Amino acid sequence: MASSPDLLFGLRNNFYLGAYQAAINNSDVPNLSQEDAIERDSLVYRSYIALRSFQLVINEIDSSAPTPLQAVKLLAIYLSGPENKESAISNLREWLSDAAIGNNPVLRLIAGIIYMHEQDYNEALKHTNSGGTMELHALNVQIFLKMHRSDYAEKQLKIMQQTDEDHTLTQLANAWLDLAVGGSKIQEAYLIFQDFSEKYQQTGMILNGKAVCCMHMGRFEEAESLLLEALNKDAKDAETLANLVVCSLHIGKSSSRYLSQLKLTHPDHLLVKRQSTAEESFDRAVQSVA
Repeated sequence: MASSPDLLFGLRNNFYLGAYQAAINNSDVPNLSQEDAIERDSLVYRSYIALRSFQLVINEIDSSAPTPLQAVKLLAIYLSGPENKESAISNLREWLSDAAIGNNPVLRLIAGIIYMHEQDYNEALKHTNSGGTMELHALNVQIFLKMHRSDYAEKQLKIMQQTDEDHTLTQLANAWLDLAVGGSKIQEAYLIFQDFSEKYQQTGMILNGKAVCCMHMGRFEEAESLLLEALNKDAKDAETLANLVVCSLHIGKSSSRYLSQLKLTHPDHLLVKRQSTAEESFDRAVQSVA
């Protein structure tokens, strides 16, 4: 019996590769089952979150919406401002302990994303480690790489490869692992991103992937032109700005404008925090010899 076509393939792919506006614009897919319609809505609202339209998501998802959408709304609340983080985490804990909904894969995914933002990787893994969907496995790869455990990340990637070797998330996870391992693997990661850029529209995520590979290979001018192309697509993207700061320093150009933009739009970014810590240390050192 022929399997039915995957009606959400294009929408999922756009979302995974960072083509968020395209995901939203092309979300009107006919003849969806109720389950597929919920997944479609989840992906659309997560695309709005990626575009920082938190309030739209919070306003549109009401208390009668199914669990996956409630979970997505919780992510929007968590990301909408530091003053909302505590209540979002409190609600998340409550829902995860509820036997009726606690094992919902989208709720577990959102829990993993929120706890990864909190840098509480052990708590994230409590909810994501059992897997069940390609997104959960891909998130596990990211969490293990954050923990500098590429051995565990590799085990997750193998599960993904056994499930669907050609899946976009399998390819992305492979590229992330190659970047983390480094050395000759960087070229393999570059080829994965290059393959994406030939098959699909160039997104900030794909351009940043290629640029990071170029930086690892010492090709900073090429990296800079890829990053400037990414900046044209989204002038406030945190990773593009952070990568431009690093790239500019290697080329010998001023990075102050990109750093100022990053501080303004993403004050919690790791690069901003590191720079603040370095500045404070420098000021203390100056005062001690003054």
